[in-house]
Amino acid sequence: MFFQFGNVNMHFIEQGQGKPLLLLHGWGGSVDSFLPIRNAMQGKREVITVDFPGFGQSTDPPDTWTVKDYSELIAAFIKEKNLAPVDIIAHSFGGRVAIYLSSHYKELVGKLVLVDSAGLIPKRPLSYYVKVYKYKTFKKIANSSLGKGFLKMLGKAPNDLAKRAGSSDYQMLNDTMKKVFVSVVNDDLEPYLTDIEAPTLLIWGKDDKETPVYFGELMEKKIKDAGLVLLDDAGHFSYIDQFATFNKIVSVFLEGVN
Repeated sequence: MFFQFGNVNMHFIEQGQGKPLLLLHGWGGSVDSFLPIRNAMQGKREVITVDFPGFGQSTDPPDTWTVKDYSELIAAFIKEKNLAPVDIIAHSFGGRVAIYLSSHYKELVGKLVLVDSAGLIPKRPLSYYVKVYKYKTFKKIANSSLGKGFLKMLGKAPNDLAKRAGSSDYQMLNDTMKKVFVSVVNDDLEPYLTDIEAPTLLIWGKDDKETPVYFGELMEKKIKDAGLVLLDDAGHFSYIDQFATFNKIVSVFLEGVN
């Protein structure tokens, strides 16, 4: 099924019956990213999973969308489907959307589960800034007439050097989604954390390198009603790495039963 929002068609699926539960996937993911959770929850919940615009079967955003744009789409979807107040499980990039949504559309959100959530500006090592500098430098060279001529002599496409200097996530995107990527990763959502009123469960893999544990620790301090659970032997996809434990913890939080 699809939900029309302006020029965007957002794909979503619904499974099960009961109180609605909305799943918001991470960057590069799709409805299939939450297959284990969907299968576990559909026996007691109506589980709604979306493909964010630019991913899965949804169309690309028409321009450079921000976290706010994605959040306004989800807010419109919740209202149209009459889901409010809806419980939400959000992973990584989905957490960015859930943070903005929960702080700006409080009446739409019931309970909130943030799993290895993005949304903060990480502490950058020196190597990161070197890589950014290299990318910007190579991009300028590739776009100059002298640089294009030099690269042609070497038998290389004009943007080869710039592409190799960029991140793997960035390289895989089309031009529209590259702009969206830059927009969202540089959006610091920390100021919105104190505005979240929904009861919030934070679940983190202890070995998460993408969104480090200190993200969860800071969110626990800033969000009024929040608790943090750390999972051993789990990384950025902690809900997959330790699914049995994850499922038990989330079920207790959402349903109040073992």
